[in-house]
Amino acid sequence: MKRATAKTPFRTVLHEADFCVVGGGMAGLCAAVAAARRGARVVLMQDRPMLGGNASSECRMHVCGADRSGRIPHMRETGLLEEIRLDNLFENPQRSFSLWDLLLLRKAQEEPRLTLLLNCTCQEAEMDGLRILSITGWQLTTQTRHTVRASLFADCSGDSILAPLTGAPWRMGREARAEFGESIAPEQADTRTMGITCLFQARPFPTPQPFSPPPGTPRIARCDDLPYGSGGHGYWEYGYWWIELGGEQDALHDTESLRIQLHQLVLGIWDHIKNSGAHPESANWALDWIQMLPAKRESRRYEGDHILTQHDIETGGPFPDIVAYGGWSMDDHDPAGFHACALGRKSTIFHPAPSPYGIPYRCLYSRTIENLFCAGRNASCTHAAMSSTRVMGTCAVMGQAVGTAAALAAHHHQTPREVGAAAISELQQMLLEDDCYLPGVPRRFSRLTRESSLLASSGNPEPVRDGFTRQIESDPHAWIARPSDWIEYRLPGRTLVQEVELVLDTGMEKQIGMIFEKGGTAQYHVPPAMPKAFRIEGIVGHDRHLLFRTDDNRRRHHRLAVGRELDAVRFTLEDTRGSPDSRVYGFTVS
Repeated sequence: MKRATAKTPFRTVLHEADFCVVGGGMAGLCAAVAAARRGARVVLMQDRPMLGGNASSECRMHVCGADRSGRIPHMRETGLLEEIRLDNLFENPQRSFSLWDLLLLRKAQEEPRLTLLLNCTCQEAEMDGLRILSITGWQLTTQTRHTVRASLFADCSGDSILAPLTGAPWRMGREARAEFGESIAPEQADTRTMGITCLFQARPFPTPQPFSPPPGTPRIARCDDLPYGSGGHGYWEYGYWWIELGGEQDALHDTESLRIQLHQLVLGIWDHIKNSGAHPESANWALDWIQMLPAKRESRRYEGDHILTQHDIETGGPFPDIVAYGGWSMDDHDPAGFHACALGRKSTIFHPAPSPYGIPYRCLYSRTIENLFCAGRNASCTHAAMSSTRVMGTCAVMGQAVGTAAALAAHHHQTPREVGAAAISELQQMLLEDDCYLPGVPRRFSRLTRESSLLASSGNPEPVRDGFTRQIESDPHAWIARPSDWIEYRLPGRTLVQEVELVLDTGMEKQIGMIFEKGGTAQYHVPPAMPKAFRIEGIVGHDRHLLFRTDDNRRRHHRLAVGRELDAVRFTLEDTRGSPDSRVYGFTVS
């Protein structure tokens, strides 16, 4: 029998890794998975019991990005995020938040090189000058201290917990207009931020559902006392982003008191909906869920070798070291949040931004801490630029860029800055190989792809090797196929083919709904143009050999091992998910 003593220490577990990620939101998850898939030993430390951050079941915020909720076609983020979105369509058609949590968890658990530490809060960092040696976190559920030694670290925690622990320079608040020449910045710098939002969800019942507000609930008598008046609060299934507070307080240290105020405000708004008499159609509606962990927009931001600005976004970010992209407008929430309208101001201003604009690699690592990356809403941006980059679709592609860079840095024994100086082109091509999109950067293909003859049963097949795997403006950059159509590489003599790669049609012209998107623009079904069945054949002389076939395709991007000497390689579309035709954006051999 074990007996407790006052001197019994807590258990400590030591982990050795190439790369340690702190924070398991969409940025941290994509960073960890990308690095593990590229061969790095990875530890992901997350202080919650699930992954996804603001997209998890705790917060239930939908993932926005450069397609602006489907309003800008063909700008949807691909790579890991597209894979996750498609998995959710197939595996979670009922749109369960718990199944969504499990899907994200499985993405991490499936990687044999990735160790996952959930319910583990980072508390300490051991330094050697300007280099992190290890971090230590406290895992509440096991009462265990986990120490992670790694050559590289990434802070994807949102609140930048490693900044105060390592001495990395950071910013919080709004820059003065003159510092970077930003027209949407205030005249004077201040510590104000965007606030924290508390969502709710309601659902209808077959019978009337009374609501009695608890003591202390604020009284809201008129629709005009709410942001956007009578037209701004009719969407009870999802709640309102403008139930927001905290931008005029400390975005970190006042979080718990703000959570209490937000819960009171939710109940006051629901009391208005149910009991003011202005919404008799709410009689059978009742609250179903209230957000216990309100979603945060802004706190600490790292300073990198480049600080992204309003001007960078407005000019499209044509950086030579582009590794990610955004496209959400500069959605700058008023620090007064819910109370802004009562002060005669808009709750948010959607300042124009192009979609896409480039994000440079130099924004994704600390300018002083030698082995520290950052990705997500804490990347190196001004407040104005961060009002666009903070959305989770953009955070996810930044995360994948950081994870890929970390694997490259670990392989070459480089620091993040050294990767940017010596291997940025290699990093860009690795991202493109993994189906990411970098505006203006074409994919470089193997000599075998370039020198083989390309044939097709109909249409022009050449776009499958033009280096771009999505429609750009009016150019589809794709070969259009109908069921039974084929495309074929005729190789320059019998050649050992190691791999075939495909990039297929997943309805990039529309938004993919994940769990619950407001506005009704999302598609929650599998895109009809997506190939359902296809096959890859190798041709030797007059004989065709089946290399791969599926009748239940669930991916946009395929990389298929071959390892055979062939004269030709043929792709044949057998069936779609309902559309009369489908696009092939990429087909290569190596």
